[in-house]
Amino acid sequence: MVLSWTRRNVFRRATKGKKQVPGGDNNLEAEEVVIPNHFKCPVSLELMNDPVTLSTGITYDRESIEKWIVSGNKTCPVTNQVLTNFDMIPNHAIRKMIQDWCVENSSYGIQRIPTPRIPLSSNQVKDTCNRLTVASQHVNETRCQVLVGKIKVWGRESERNKRCMVENGVGVVLANAFDSFSSVSFEKHVVVLEEILEVLTWVVPLSEEGKLKLGSLASLNCMARFLHGNDLGARQNAALLLREVSVDALEKSEGDVIEALVKLVKEPIGTIATKACLVTIFQLVSLAKNKEAIAQRFVELDLVSLLIETIVDAERGVCEKALGVLDCLCDCKEGKEIAKGNALTLPLVIKKILRVSHLASNFAVSILWKICDKKEEGVLIEVLQVGAFQKLLVMLQVGCDDNTREKATELLKLLNGFRSRVECVDSSMDFKYLKKPF
Repeated sequence: MVLSWTRRNVFRRATKGKKQVPGGDNNLEAEEVVIPNHFKCPVSLELMNDPVTLSTGITYDRESIEKWIVSGNKTCPVTNQVLTNFDMIPNHAIRKMIQDWCVENSSYGIQRIPTPRIPLSSNQVKDTCNRLTVASQHVNETRCQVLVGKIKVWGRESERNKRCMVENGVGVVLANAFDSFSSVSFEKHVVVLEEILEVLTWVVPLSEEGKLKLGSLASLNCMARFLHGNDLGARQNAALLLREVSVDALEKSEGDVIEALVKLVKEPIGTIATKACLVTIFQLVSLAKNKEAIAQRFVELDLVSLLIETIVDAERGVCEKALGVLDCLCDCKEGKEIAKGNALTLPLVIKKILRVSHLASNFAVSILWKICDKKEEGVLIEVLQVGAFQKLLVMLQVGCDDNTREKATELLKLLNGFRSRVECVDSSMDFKYLKKPF
């Protein structure tokens, strides 16, 4: 906010089209209104919109002092005293004085600050959580809808309210409610389940208790139903929340979740949802105890071909995650064969090296390393023809992690024996002065 307002623009508007009188009193144009120092926040040095007083007796604007405290500071910015508590008492007297001053100077373009809303308190949140717990235990859908709607209104008002709700356990209560209604009937309680699902995305990451409830069989089946549904918002929210579920819980779930994840990759509704699905799939195929069987299931659902199509023109985040999943699926014999048999695989994977990010390059090199077989000369020659040899040399020049360096070195040794059979390889390229492109 500007620290002072001049009367220049007001004067110009008032005299527009009027002839200035030579020698007249035109000093009005230079007049300005300065904000009184006691109306300014000591932290931001701007006019206070919501003045609050700390235990040290110093008044600040609520937003500024909250940012100060959230950043980890435990002292009063002015006195440097350690705060015995973090209570913020609204200073109604100063606020009223600021509002009166704004009204008095409205001719200078100063607008009156609105009376701030009373901030959400921990007691309000806890009371609502207790009521929601009771209502969900009795499967009282009407009452739950009212309480969830109240929480939605609080969350939309400010980020501060969201933090307050997270700190006071709203996530666990909502996860419990979601599990309760899921266990009874999806069709009967779909409306309240959808509303709970939306609010849950505001309070992630969830506590272990909340994740446990979302990982129940009833909750997972419910989220799979949303993923298969037609409501785009509900599908995205379900995809986002599946990231919160433990791998063990996902592994024990029925096949509907896996099929729903593949469907969302096949029929994308947005970048956020696609990323969320790919993260969940990556966790399953890389961390699950029975990851081989899960990877086999994804291969059967034709995920390998879907990933290759996705990589073609995907933005950075999606491309990284798609390459990561493809790398894991290439550990499966069937997955590797499908990738090898797709005409787009090698050109795309090699193209993405040094073009997307360091992580994407690592995944791409790993995929090449798994596909290339010294017994298959045709594959090796194709890899050389699309410029893999040069890119791998650059990878070693610009630097990469030990695992990727080892794989790149092995690939170079393997490809080197076939370079004489490929005319397009230029061995005279000098990469000495190349810089890291990402």
